[in-house]
Amino acid sequence: MTTLIFSHPDCLEHRPGPHHPESPERQTAVLNALKKDEFDELRWRDAPMASKEKALLIHTQKYVDFVERSNPKHGYTPLDGGDTIMSNGSWRGQMRCIGAACAGVDAVMKKEANNVFCATRPCGHHAEADRAMGFCIFNQAAIAAIHARDTYGLKHVAVVDFDVHHGNGTQNSFYNHPELFYTSCHQSPFYPGSGAKHETGVDHNVVNVPLSRGCDSATFRSRIRSEMLPPLREYAPQLIIISAGFDAHYKDPLGGLSLTDDDFYWITKELMKIADETAEGRIVSILEGGYSLDGLASGAAAHVRALMGK
Repeated sequence: MTTLIFSHPDCLEHRPGPHHPESPERQTAVLNALKKDEFDELRWRDAPMASKEKALLIHTQKYVDFVERSNPKHGYTPLDGGDTIMSNGSWRGQMRCIGAACAGVDAVMKKEANNVFCATRPCGHHAEADRAMGFCIFNQAAIAAIHARDTYGLKHVAVVDFDVHHGNGTQNSFYNHPELFYTSCHQSPFYPGSGAKHETGVDHNVVNVPLSRGCDSATFRSRIRSEMLPPLREYAPQLIIISAGFDAHYKDPLGGLSLTDDDFYWITKELMKIADETAEGRIVSILEGGYSLDGLASGAAAHVRALMGK
């Protein structure tokens, strides 16, 4: 089993300010966890710099131009009410995120790796076509899905999101496109307020699994087995993209779920089974949230351990 990691130091230069939860230390914690001896078999590549055209696969020209203009020479520029903030290095870091996601798709489609983990930041699944939200500037998971569809002619591309927050941006990008499938398990009620079970897409291509605050391992696994995995398997994805957030970890200061490292390992293994059945094992996983450095590091390590077949 060959697992490829994409990352780049430019992603550390997105600095939304002191005390902001989406800090560069998040990426450092993940990278340090994956540099331990047990991960020696991982292959590493620098995330390439994406072009603006890749962002336009999901986002409007007006919004992409606005983000580029908003990148400050000094200090900070808020893109929304204050959650999503750019610093001087944000544009380059964000373009590396998109580059990693699309290069990850290329790598699994060309059989250069069985699966990929993009250890990049900022996160992306809240970003809408025309606005930033919830620490997210561009939606790299959704962009990667469109890249896979348009470049490789895939008819069934799925994004599976286990971040504690619902990925409103990904859902809205996919809602009217039956060749794209989005499924999310997330705390509800919670930010951003979307992700109800009745939100099902134009052709039942959206499946939401809202979880109550305090949800534990047993409940989580039962709900995933009964509500998320069967429709995903029926959809028969040719590629699975994972929005891999680790803020459902019991240590997370922003979330309210009670998942453990073993739960992230378990759901990864379940998704790998479906990928083996319908997608020749192809998975591209992209880092989303996770704001306890300890929970993020150990959760991401468990996720990658599963991807490696350990």
